[in-house]
Amino acid sequence: MSTLLSNKTRICVIVILLFHLVGLIGFIIPSLIVLFMALVHWHLLLMLGVIIYSHDERDNRFFLFALIIATAGFIAECVGVHTGWLFGNYNYGGTLGSKLFEVPLMIGVNWFLLIYATGVTLKRSRIGNKYLRVIIGAVILTLLDVLIEPIAIRFDYWHWTGGIIPIKNYLCWFLVSAVLLFIFERFDFKRQSIVAAVLFVTQFVFFAVLNFVY
Repeated sequence: MSTLLSNKTRICVIVILLFHLVGLIGFIIPSLIVLFMALVHWHLLLMLGVIIYSHDERDNRFFLFALIIATAGFIAECVGVHTGWLFGNYNYGGTLGSKLFEVPLMIGVNWFLLIYATGVTLKRSRIGNKYLRVIIGAVILTLLDVLIEPIAIRFDYWHWTGGIIPIKNYLCWFLVSAVLLFIFERFDFKRQSIVAAVLFVTQFVFFAVLNFVY
């Protein structure tokens, strides 16, 4: 069984690293950018499949958690887009795919991936206090958003009214992330493999490199 799990983990890690590397190349080479922008939502679905496959004990609790996080994230974005109460005044472009209520369906998947990857990574750390993990996780996700924003704007993920990213966006990212990470902690999943942690680190590297290039 341990060998099987090790093989599963290895496959998932290779897929995460390989597809992020390919995506990075695609976004750097000008002639490939349009093609790779069209593949973004498929990439998110692939990462969703990898995370689901890697999770131990894929029972009803896990899928309930995924549904709650994806739905909550999607609703938060709907509130943001239509009222500006959360995040600020912004609208989504076409890169993230099909929309419902002017919000890409993939945004719920993205929130799930971010929260799960962060939650699992911090639970694998030496931080024993779950409330401290929530706060640290929310800070880290806010820092990740700092890296994501310029790239998201450049590649038509979303756009801010007036072209200015408001401080409110980062404050709300912290608050929404903290709430969703608290929900993760409440589900109290057992210690998972390194797959989600690899996705967590890879996301930082991916957007950091793109920020350096552009």
